[in-house]
Amino acid sequence: MPVKSAPKKKVSKSDSYECQACGLVVSVDEVCDCVDVCDIICCGQPMKRKEVKAKATKK
Repeated sequence: MPVKSAPKKKVSKSDSYECQACGLVVSVDEVCDCVDVCDIICCGQPMKRKEVKAKATKK
């Protein structure tokens, strides 16, 4: 059975992806040179981009 995926966006270095099934978080260290956008799969589902909260700066 084909896996439906979200709208494709290029993966960038330091992006984080989270599995909605098990909670595993993956951080991208190296970007591939694929022509097409690659899906990061976990638990049989495409992982979703995790929004990174801005870190508070110390004064």
